[in-house]
Amino acid sequence: MQRRPAQSRWAEVIWEPFGVVPGYTGSEAKLLVEHDGVVQWLHPGFKLELHRDETEGYYQNVSASDPRVFVLWRMEDETALPLDVTASADEAGRWLDGGHSVDGVAMPAEIYAWVGEYVEQNYRPEPKKRIKPRSFLPPKQRADG
Repeated sequence: MQRRPAQSRWAEVIWEPFGVVPGYTGSEAKLLVEHDGVVQWLHPGFKLELHRDETEGYYQNVSASDPRVFVLWRMEDETALPLDVTASADEAGRWLDGGHSVDGVAMPAEIYAWVGEYVEQNYRPEPKKRIKPRSFLPPKQRADG
């Protein structure tokens, strides 16, 4: 998580997720950067898991021009704390719909490769069902709808 000075008269600082670090095995939050008002903390212990019922959300994400890892976070006192991470655009959308703070950070190459392989092995798009416009239905069927 990163805290940086805000260039606004309404807020002094802005908290935001800054990135994800795959494979880090520490157990406690670690101060990484502190200079010119910018502070970055590494919060370990998050596990990015993939679930078969989220494959469409993963597909949407990895096929985008700028794939992201989405971070669910909240303010606790004067500090921003991450709560969860996902690679599913759909799950991130549900978090946002629930009123939570969610931001995307650049997806590291090794996570992109892992999620992409999972999508290739598990995602099969639903065939699109063409719905005839009502004007093409016989008059008796139009009245039933």
